[in-house]
Amino acid sequence: MCGIVGYIGNRDAYPIVLNGLKRLEYRGYDSAGIALYDGTKIQLCKTKGKVADLEEKFSSQMATKGKIGIGHTRWATHGVPNDINSHPHYSNSGDLVIIHNGIIENYASIKKELINRGYTFYSDTDTEVLVNLIEDIKINQKVKLGQAVQIALNEVVGAYAIALFDKNKPDEIVVAKLGSPLAIGIGEDEFFVASDATPFIEFTKNAIYLEDEEMAIIRLGKDVNIRKVKDDSSVAPYIQKLKLNLEQIEKGGYDYFMLKEIYEQPSVIKDTYRGRLLADKGIIKLGGLENHIEKFTNADRIIIVACGTSWHAGLVAEYIFEDWARIPVEVEYASEFRYRNPVITDKDVVIAISQSGETADTLAAIKLAKEKGAFVYGICNVVGSTISRATDSGTYTHAGPEIGVASTKAFTTQITVLTMIALKLAKVKGTISQSNYRLHLRELELIPSNVEMALQKNKDIEEIAKLFKDATNFLYLGRGYNFPVALEGALKLKEISYIHAEGYPAAEMKHGPIALIDEQMPIVVIAVNSNHYDKVVSNIQEIKSRKGKIIAVVTEGDTVVKELADYIMEVPNTPETLSPLVTTIPLQLLSYHIALMLGRNVDQPRNLAKAVTVE
Repeated sequence: MCGIVGYIGNRDAYPIVLNGLKRLEYRGYDSAGIALYDGTKIQLCKTKGKVADLEEKFSSQMATKGKIGIGHTRWATHGVPNDINSHPHYSNSGDLVIIHNGIIENYASIKKELINRGYTFYSDTDTEVLVNLIEDIKINQKVKLGQAVQIALNEVVGAYAIALFDKNKPDEIVVAKLGSPLAIGIGEDEFFVASDATPFIEFTKNAIYLEDEEMAIIRLGKDVNIRKVKDDSSVAPYIQKLKLNLEQIEKGGYDYFMLKEIYEQPSVIKDTYRGRLLADKGIIKLGGLENHIEKFTNADRIIIVACGTSWHAGLVAEYIFEDWARIPVEVEYASEFRYRNPVITDKDVVIAISQSGETADTLAAIKLAKEKGAFVYGICNVVGSTISRATDSGTYTHAGPEIGVASTKAFTTQITVLTMIALKLAKVKGTISQSNYRLHLRELELIPSNVEMALQKNKDIEEIAKLFKDATNFLYLGRGYNFPVALEGALKLKEISYIHAEGYPAAEMKHGPIALIDEQMPIVVIAVNSNHYDKVVSNIQEIKSRKGKIIAVVTEGDTVVKELADYIMEVPNTPETLSPLVTTIPLQLLSYHIALMLGRNVDQPRNLAKAVTVE
């Protein structure tokens, strides 16, 4: 959840660490802090609020010199977001300074023992406990910093990505990882540390991604020394070449990353199927699937595990897989899956979906599934992420970096990958006709242009947003393939505008939500051409008779719903099975405009973080 950045080398550390924090702010923005060593003492500044608040405070109060520095942007777990609980944290001596992403579950018992030994604590955080534990071990066992870190991490329970240094040895940073991501950038006589590669992409393309329960000692003038936390065994560093470029993580003229990412969807959907979908030849080729196709075709069932928006993509996949491939599908919240003693066998296939590839609950579900003998297939966006390494095989989406906390392009690219998998399986199993298979290949190729046309209605949607920005509640309704889209539309509005919204199957409206409907209640209904069209029309008439305000997503040229609805948002005609890729677009734009009109920070909505790396 939190973002960590570190630098050691010949450059001034401050601008590198500060700009790195700005790029990682999507990971948490309750508070922020930086620690630099200026050759004499540690310059530490931290504050509640955003990185911009830190920048203002640091520049007015602190010297910015120093060739070694660490920084942190926080999503609070232990301790309220305030100046004191912000990272970095000192040890009691003031020699050690640490930043931490994760959670130490047994911190209370360790804290009690350290208090008995004379230690004083100034914050409510588990992180301050960890740094003092490391110091206690270093002093009393008379070991070097790296070994002290190793011993301490074997005593704690929880998850972590940490970076720390000792002011008495300013040519060294020690880092370690369990559950939370950590990358090391390798430059010329300099090193970078970060939660992902974005803080150092303009300085180096060479990166090492630590595996769980690995630590690294980074010293100037030496190679990175990686060791296993458990047994101190040496690990040969694997240096990857990054494909990320600076342009991908900049706003590119847009006011917000979210808007940029909404408008990137035509191109990233195309990137996701590029080289994989050859409609003219009738071919779908997914490298991660080819050697394991029998695992899917012989599976008793497919279990999809995910959280948030990825869970909604999984719900869409349930319809697609069962419709085309005729394989039973269950879609589970990853956070619940592991706690209900699920029935899993070696005849099951588990598909884990995550944009970041770091979601803690999804990783825990993967671990459980593998223990039960299931084949686990991953779908994620971030190359080299923990989920991509923990699964048996998988497919990357090619959405590019998604910086906005509320997922948009992740959703549509996940559905694109899942659609291709379903079509491939259906073809292999013979559960789809050749003509229908070919039709959907061609239609999937057209999705980017259909999304482009949907985006052209942005101005019309903005006008609708003006009328409903002061509503206190919204209801979203859909049927069939578009029921998950209703859920996703409601989630987007909640996330970035803080307006209460609920998504429901349209037919379930009569079983409770209809009681909420009056002239003050806007109801967004997805009413595109489908097998359920007449039923949805009936649902709209039921709403209208109760004076609800109807905002309908309709197929271009629709006349029936247009007559009934108060406002319409048109999308191009798309086969029902692929329609979620298009119908979600106006709902994303509606949420964006309402949030903007309410003065919300759409990229950094309150209390949220992009990658949920704690359970």
